[in-house]
Amino acid sequence: MPEITAEKVRELREKTGAGMMDCKKALTEAGGDFEKAIDLLRQKGLASAAKKASRRAAEGLVASYIHMDKIGVLVEVNCETDFVAKTDIFRELVKDIAMQIAASAPQYVSRDDVPQEVIEREKAIYRASITDNKPAHVIDKIIEGKLEKFYADTCLLEQVFIKDPEQKKKIKDIITDAIARLGENIVVRRFARFQVGEGSKEGEV
Repeated sequence: MPEITAEKVRELREKTGAGMMDCKKALTEAGGDFEKAIDLLRQKGLASAAKKASRRAAEGLVASYIHMDKIGVLVEVNCETDFVAKTDIFRELVKDIAMQIAASAPQYVSRDDVPQEVIEREKAIYRASITDNKPAHVIDKIIEGKLEKFYADTCLLEQVFIKDPEQKKKIKDIITDAIARLGENIVVRRFARFQVGEGSKEGEV
C-alpha cells in the first residue's frame, strides 16, 4: 500500500475542507488513491448533508450580480447562522450561484418547483415526437430521459456548474460540498434574473 504522507493528507484537506483525520482515513481506505479518497469524503459529506437538510435555515445572504450591464441577478441563499453567512466559503458559494443564474438562465430552483402542468405538457410533446412503433415501456424510458434533460436545463440545482464543466459537478453538488465543510444546512430560497430587452414587444416605444 502506498505511504499516506502528511503532505498528501494536507493536500486532500485543502482540496476538500475535511478534517485532517477524516482525510487520512479516506486516503487509507482508498489505498492512497487521491481521487477515490475525494469521492469517499464526498459520500460522507452527502450523508452529513442529508441529516442537515431538515434543519431550519433562516439566516444567509441576498446577493446581486451584474454581467456587462445587460444581465442582472438577485438571489437569496440561506444557512442556519449569521456566523456561517459571513464566512468566505459561504459568500463564494452565493457568488458562484448568482453567476450560474446569470449564465444559464434557470427557470426554477429545483425540480420540485416545476408545476405539474408544465411536466405534463413536456411529456405530451415528447410523446408526440416519437413516431416509431416502440413498446410502451421503451417510450416511457425515452420520455423519462428527455424529462431529465429538461430538469438539467431549467432547474438551477440540476444544472452543471459553469466553473467546473469537465467534472460534471452540478449546483446541488457544490451546495452539498459547502454543507459538509460548514456544518450547516444551506438552501437556495429564490432568485430573480433580468436581461435587457427581455419581455419587450415589437413596436413598443
